[in-house]
This record gives sequence, structure tokens and C-alpha cells, in this order.
Amino acid sequence: MGKAFKTIFGTVFISLSVAGCSDFSARPFANNNSFAEGGQSGEPLENFTAEEIYARGEYELADNDADQAAVYFGEIERLYPYSEWAKRALIMQAFAYHQDQDYENSRAAAQRYIDFYPADEDAAYAQYLLALSYYDQIDDVGRDQGLTFQALQALRTVIERYPDSEYAESSILQFDLAFDHLAGKEMEVGRYYLKRQHYAAAINRFRVVVADFQTTTHTAEALHRLVESYLSLGLTDEAQTAGAILGYNYQGSEWYAETYELLTNAGLKPEAKGDSWLAKIYRQMIKGQWL
Repeated sequence: MGKAFKTIFGTVFISLSVAGCSDFSARPFANNNSFAEGGQSGEPLENFTAEEIYARGEYELADNDADQAAVYFGEIERLYPYSEWAKRALIMQAFAYHQDQDYENSRAAAQRYIDFYPADEDAAYAQYLLALSYYDQIDDVGRDQGLTFQALQALRTVIERYPDSEYAESSILQFDLAFDHLAGKEMEVGRYYLKRQHYAAAINRFRVVVADFQTTTHTAEALHRLVESYLSLGLTDEAQTAGAILGYNYQGSEWYAETYELLTNAGLKPEAKGDSWLAKIYRQMIKGQWL
């Protein structure tokens, strides 16, 4: 979190730990239902200062009610627009929604903060929250990788726009993991086709990994699977070339050992042959332009 964000967050919690919840019990806030229905369940928020409502939002966060905390932070923006407390509440609202795993609303609040306060010191944190709102959903999207691409784009923005922020390093790590995730999904689909002997479709998937995701952990297996697929189709030049690339980069890996056995059993050896897309990659690699 940004310096201002952490200072505000810490100060309120210190005051809460001293005062407890007696002040809130003495002056109960109207609950969320009464806002919507116009009823009274305590004193209406209009009678409280922005700072008091903000403190209540922090209190709800400490009490693990992030959803209610987000409501209070949002009310500050409504009741005290353009104030310093509204600015602080907006970033806290994005944080509270994220804690509640309400990623769509977290993203919306974070984007509003970036739009309204692009030069503020917490803008980097808002951008990071926006990226996390995509990143934290990656495992839930199945074969639809749209959110993964959006996470990559948002994380890249953090890295490029705020390279000196405390979030840049985490964003780089998460970017690499998201990138690896995309490659993993291509491998998953490729293995599916390979198992069902749809070799051309499998090759297309493994080719994407080798050509576009060569810095991920899946490249060695993708090259091995290409050898399997090309041998199954009788395309020995391509199989040998894939084996040569694998041997050049991952000679000590289990995938190269299996590839070498496959090729030698077929009376072949790993070497660049022909003029396929793999041969072009091999020539680029020897010149130090690949991997």
C-alpha cells in the first residue's frame, strides 16, 4: 500500500484499539437497509462527519465485514464529494471490495481513483488493486483466458507506469505467473488433442507455447510433444529439429531424455533439418536471438 494509505489505515486502527467500540455503540449508525428504505435504525449518516464515517468503515474492516465497510466508504464519497476524506475513502472502498472478493466493484472503485487522482501517491496502489481484481480470478475462468490477458495488461501498466513503486516487484512476479498460466492452458488443450490423435491441432497449440511463451516453464515439454506429434505424422525433419532445440536448451531435462529415446528408436537423431518454422527458430537461437 502507498505511504498515505498505510498511514491512514494504521492511525485509525490505533484510535480504535484505544477507544474500542463504545463510541459507535453510543451513537449507532443507520444500517444499510434503512438507507434504501428511508427507515431509522440509529442516527442517520448525515449527522456524522466524514472522519467518523471513515473510522466506522475501518472498524467494519477490522471486524471482518468488508462488504459493510465498502458501504461506509462509499457514503463518504456521496456525502462529502471532492473532500480529502472522499479521496481516502475511495481507495479504501476498492480495498474493502477486494477483501470481500467483489472484484468487479473493486475494479470500478480503483479505476475511479486512477481517473480522479492520477498523480496521487496511492494511484500506484489503485492500479495494483485493479490488476489483482483480474489476477485473483485466473483460476476460476476455465478455458476462457480473457481475464488472464486483462490481468497481464493491468500488471504491465503497474510495471511500466510505476517502476519505482513498492508494487512493481510483485507485479513482475505475478505477470510471470499469469504468463505461465496462459502457456499451461495451451499445453492442456494440446495434450487433449494429442491424446485423441488430433496431431495437427495439437501441434498448433504446442507451437504457440514454443513461439510465444518460450520463457515459461512449459517450453521443454512443448518441444517434446512436438517431437511426438511430428513423428506420429511422419514429419521427421520437424521432429528432429524440435529435438535439436530441446537438446540445445534443456539437455539435462527429463523431456530431452524421452525425446532422445523416441528419435533414436526411430533411427533418427536430434538435428536441425529442413526449412520449417522450427528450423528458423533454431537458426535464430544459435545466433543468440532466442531464449
